Amino acid sequence: MNDNDTKRLSRLTAILTQLQTKRLITATALASKFNVSIRTIYRDIRALEQSGVPIITEEGKGYSLMEGYRLPPVSFTESEANALITAEKFVSKNKDASFVNEYTAAIEKIKSVLRYKTKENTELLSSRIIVSQNNSNDKTSNYLASLQLALTNFNLTTIDYQKPDTNETSTRIIEPFALLSTQENWLLVAWCRLRKNFRIFRLDRIRRLDVQYEKFEPHKMTLQEYFELSKKQNHP
Repeated sequence: MNDNDTKRLSRLTAILTQLQTKRLITATALASKFNVSIRTIYRDIRALEQSGVPIITEEGKGYSLMEGYRLPPVSFTESEANALITAEKFVSKNKDASFVNEYTAAIEKIKSVLRYKTKENTELLSSRIIVSQNNSNDKTSNYLASLQLALTNFNLTTIDYQKPDTNETSTRIIEPFALLSTQENWLLVAWCRLRKNFRIFRLDRIRRLDVQYEKFEPHKMTLQEYFELSKKQNHP
C-alpha cells in the first residue's frame, strides 16, 4: 500500500467518523475539513457506499447514515451526553490550543456512537449554551441537568423563583430556550407564560423545579437572533 492509498484509507475512516458524528454533513464541509476537492469527496462517498456503508444522500442538504446502521459499543444516556457537550464548552475556553484540539477529537469519537435522537438533541444543546470562565468553581444550583433535558425535549417547566433581595417566591410556567454561564451563576433564558415574554432566570434562585410531560411549540429563532432582539428592546 503506497502513501496515497494510506492517506485515502485514513480519510475514508475519518469521513465515516464524521458521518457518525453529524446528523447531516455536506460535501463542501467534508472537502474543507480534509483539504481536498468536492469531487474527491464524491469519489470517497461512492467508495464507502460500495463497501456496504448505507449512506443517505439528501439532495441539496448533504449526507447522513441510515438510522440503526451500527450498534454503538458504548451506550450513553442523554444526560451523560449533555454533560459531555457542556464540558466541551468549558474546554473550548482553555488557552492551550493543543489541549482544545485533543479534547475536540475525543469528543467527536464519543459523539459518533450516540443514538440518532440523542445526537440530534446534543447538537441543539450545543447551539444553545454559552460558557465563560468561573475561576472560583462555585456550585450555585442543582437544576442544570434537568433544564438541559427540558430545553432539548421542549418540556414545559414549572419553577418556584426567589425574588431578588427577598425570601418571597413566585411560581412560573416557563419554556426553556437557552443556558448561559457567567463567572457567578448559570442563567436560563426562557419564555415566561406569566410575563408573556422572554426572561432570564438565575439558577441559584430557583427553589423548586418540575419538568412537565406537556410539550411547548419550539421557538424558531436562534440564540444569536435572541441576543439581537434583546438588544433592540433594551436600546430602541
